[in-house]
Amino acid sequence: MKYIVANWKCNPGTVVEAKKILNGYAKSIKKTKKAAAVACPPACYLGLAKEILKGGVALGGQNCHWEAGAFTGEMSAEQLAGAGCKYVIVGHSERRQKFGETNESANKKIKAVLAAGLLPILCVGETREERIAGNITDAVERQVKEGLADVAAPVIIAYEPVWAIGTGQACSAEEAKVVRQFIINITSEKIPLLYGGSANSKNAASYLREAGYDGLLVGGASLDPKEFAGIFDVAKNL
Repeated sequence: MKYIVANWKCNPGTVVEAKKILNGYAKSIKKTKKAAAVACPPACYLGLAKEILKGGVALGGQNCHWEAGAFTGEMSAEQLAGAGCKYVIVGHSERRQKFGETNESANKKIKAVLAAGLLPILCVGETREERIAGNITDAVERQVKEGLADVAAPVIIAYEPVWAIGTGQACSAEEAKVVRQFIINITSEKIPLLYGGSANSKNAASYLREAGYDGLLVGGASLDPKEFAGIFDVAKNL
């Protein structure tokens, strides 16, 4: 099974635009046993997404808090489950860099996501500075081990080299393959591994076939329904 996950981030700006993307997904992506398509729109569009996609494309949250209660502006894993989500992205580099997400908080969120019956997608990856300093595996190992501390239930890990996200400078398949094997060595063959960072329909096959990843976490390209469907087609036909 391949997982093709669309992370819309804080896009699009209007309901009209969201409907256009979702209708494009519904028209172009059909359920198959070979690949699973997952849409992670902003929380305000989850109800709309559930109505339009009708289960043909699974839903995911972009983030959650590890508790319910007096946390203004947050959403709990339980609420995401109630909104129809099956997956939750945890520890994305933008959450880490811009909102103070840590390995410890990611770990708490993963446990909350699992308790709600959802599947967490833990994002890990090195910054440009860490890459230049030769600390790629050190950074990834720390994020994986601390993020999954005392976690025994199934998870998905997404390797996203931070320097490649939104830059159009995708990591080479060869380098991505090395990191994939490293993650396997410190975790388990059974954990699905995704690649993210300027993934598109042109380089999808290289990450899925040559680098051996089990799927892709797609950012900007997922806002174009034809492009995202093209990525999904690559995955289901491998």
